[in-house]
Amino acid sequence: MIFTDTKNPDFAESFNELLQRGKMDIAHVSAIVANIINEIKTDKNSALKQHISKFDNWTPSCDEDLKISTESMSKAYDNIDSKLKAALHLAYDRIKVYHEKQKPKSWFDTEENGTILGQKVTAVDSAGLYIPGGKAAYPSSLLMNVIPAQVAGVEKIVVCTPTPDNEPNELLLAACHLCGVSEVYKVGGASAIAAMAYGTQTIPKVDVITGPGNIFVATAKKMVFGDVNIDMIAGPSEIGILADDSANANHLAVDMLSQAEHDEMASSILITPSQKLADEVRVEIENWLIKLPREEIARKSIEERGAIIVTSDMDEAIKLMNDIAPEHLEVATDNAFELLPMIKHAGAIFLGHNTPEAIGDYVAGPNHTLPTGGTAKFYSPLGVENFMKKTSIISFSHKAINEIGEACALIANTEGLTAHEQSVRVRMSK
Repeated sequence: MIFTDTKNPDFAESFNELLQRGKMDIAHVSAIVANIINEIKTDKNSALKQHISKFDNWTPSCDEDLKISTESMSKAYDNIDSKLKAALHLAYDRIKVYHEKQKPKSWFDTEENGTILGQKVTAVDSAGLYIPGGKAAYPSSLLMNVIPAQVAGVEKIVVCTPTPDNEPNELLLAACHLCGVSEVYKVGGASAIAAMAYGTQTIPKVDVITGPGNIFVATAKKMVFGDVNIDMIAGPSEIGILADDSANANHLAVDMLSQAEHDEMASSILITPSQKLADEVRVEIENWLIKLPREEIARKSIEERGAIIVTSDMDEAIKLMNDIAPEHLEVATDNAFELLPMIKHAGAIFLGHNTPEAIGDYVAGPNHTLPTGGTAKFYSPLGVENFMKKTSIISFSHKAINEIGEACALIANTEGLTAHEQSVRVRMSK
């Protein structure tokens, strides 16, 4: 783990390593992914079955084997523990309420001369949601992707998730039933992205693809972008923490590990002006690591991609964190809301000592599909607008075209586009 002070002569070099945390070697897998995409485009279901046999260790015997039945989803829902079922319902309700407040509205504005301008907002016809299912299955990711699509009004929702050894995750199936999803396919990786982007005999082509995944999924999303829309190119999970002496070192240590246990490539970064807190957190991390079932994964993440940085003051700490632009940012200070105006870049911000990042993963309400690797500087969290599109509305009266048509015709003439100019002038009064 990087443990450093901004006064150290080698700090700039160490900090630059952190800024490179989100770089994925897409070039290394591009040829493989391109080949997978081309095979799906050409051979469709036949290629899908071959890829499933190769990557997920089972072979579909027919096209129907690719789809998960609604009966199995209903059965999975009925079989889950009542407390867990209640927790899923709580999460569903809170996520839905939050995203309903995001929904943009169409609008129209009428000028005195009769011009009407506006914007029509409509949902896309179809959406493809990728839900990981390799090292672990995440029903929470299903909720976070399905609910905003439903709130947007998407009519056709398709879910793809890998099922190693042909064993779907029961909790994921239960979540599908809770959300009312009927089209779920046992397809993962770049194959799933290609299938949703171009369609096969079984999996329909969609307009938008969202959801997290590994480097093969991310590369495939990047390659199909343009033929379909995507949410973002997301990399390994990460957390940044701004804290001062008022923070609890034990809490911060387990918060850092809450990201580290996701993936060996996850990043956990604490920046604080308190040397005392930095030292305490370092000790508490080791105390927590030995208790975790996923210790091996978390330890590798912390050792190779974790960092604790001590700064001269909180202003310097915030500046560095803005440069990092973390996926999740905890502000563990007594005056967290006072610092909020200074924070410019983060996927989601968790304010105060009682707001761990994990609460946002499941039941807080905001979406947990967030920009990573510094892309929070220009990407937003997944939301309702990812499943909607805007159309401009323009209507001119005869009076309006006469009032401003000359300016339009002049610009068109200057650009040498005569038909543009005349299409306006023929409507203007002589």
